[in-house]
Amino acid sequence: MPTRINKFKRFWKILGPGLVTGASDDDPSGITTYSQAGAAYGLSTLWSALFTFPLMAAIQEMCARIGLVTTQGLTGTLKTYYPKWVLYLMVLFSFPAIVMNIGADIAGMGAVGNLLFPSVDATFFSVFFTILLLVLIIYLPYQKIFSALKFLCIALMVYLIIPFMFKQDWLLIAKSTFIPTIKFNKEFISILVGILGTTISPYLFFWQATMEVEEMKQRKKHIVVNKRIMNDMKKDVDFGMMFSNLVMYFIILTTGTVLFKGGNHQIETVEQAAQALRPLAGDSAYLLFAIGVIGTGLLAIPVLSGSLSYIITETFGWEKGLDKKFHEAKAFYSIIALSLLLGLSLNYIGISPIKALLYSAILYGLTAPVLIAIILHISNNKTVMGKFANKRKSNILGGAAFILMSLAAIVLIYLQIAGD
Repeated sequence: MPTRINKFKRFWKILGPGLVTGASDDDPSGITTYSQAGAAYGLSTLWSALFTFPLMAAIQEMCARIGLVTTQGLTGTLKTYYPKWVLYLMVLFSFPAIVMNIGADIAGMGAVGNLLFPSVDATFFSVFFTILLLVLIIYLPYQKIFSALKFLCIALMVYLIIPFMFKQDWLLIAKSTFIPTIKFNKEFISILVGILGTTISPYLFFWQATMEVEEMKQRKKHIVVNKRIMNDMKKDVDFGMMFSNLVMYFIILTTGTVLFKGGNHQIETVEQAAQALRPLAGDSAYLLFAIGVIGTGLLAIPVLSGSLSYIITETFGWEKGLDKKFHEAKAFYSIIALSLLLGLSLNYIGISPIKALLYSAILYGLTAPVLIAIILHISNNKTVMGKFANKRKSNILGGAAFILMSLAAIVLIYLQIAGD
């Protein structure tokens, strides 16, 4: 027994940037996309969780490896090895995409807060969560922030419980998991593109690389990166991405078996998904689903705002870091504050959470293939990466992710031009 406990402690200690990055991918915006997929098409998209896992893990592992080897974030590496216009283009696309993602998440948390406490207006909850997150990010030291984010990942466990609260056709679930279903119509392809854009998001690339650097600083590992450190990083990333896709899988499973079978096929927001569950699956499932949304928002928004701040401060060479106090990195924390306040304000300037989701998906879709190509290029550059350059497996999976995200971007553009 003590040996098992020690093994768990060792494994929990290894888990860090990979786990937080993966879990933050299942934010309220992501939950909305997965709920839409399940409600509209039942179990037809379950296979996408299995399919996207190795691609997602491969790209995030490359980002983490770049951070460990270069000792700088992805933005810093772009700044060092690529023309400035590439970097500025990434900033130009990333800023509005991330802000709109934050806005959609804040609105989702506020709406779900109102569902749980109907006497309190959703706007109050949105403002409350924004201020709470801002205060915690600015005043808590790095280790406490990261520990809090790590433990908030446990909130996602609620989605692994819900499907077991009612009878399931496990044979059909297994079939839908391992045998892909593709329907060649605009709506189904749109859902698949949305799932891809949600699981393989550019802000995760930047956060992963930067957090590996921050973790090394905190652990005071001012040593040459060795095989053990790389192996620990890979375990962390693989587990984080597997956990992320497992949660995605169970959300599609929940909405695909409850909402789809119950005839509720049209879900546009996360609170609609929670509300629709209540009469069909009972109060317990409804409460767990709603509480999970708030937990994931508290986890994801610091990652979104933090990644944006790291991108901008690294671009312009300003002082940065969650380990710094406000007076030591005013620009860094000001950008975090600005991104949260802009996100909060979206609802008041006529951009609904649904539109914010759409616009951020388009911007993510356009930047993801470019960034994946750059990540592949850096990872294969032996001058930069040395003995830790890409092996064949990484290139195959990374190449597949690039092709898939490029196709998704083309389809996304076509769908927007074609209209209804």
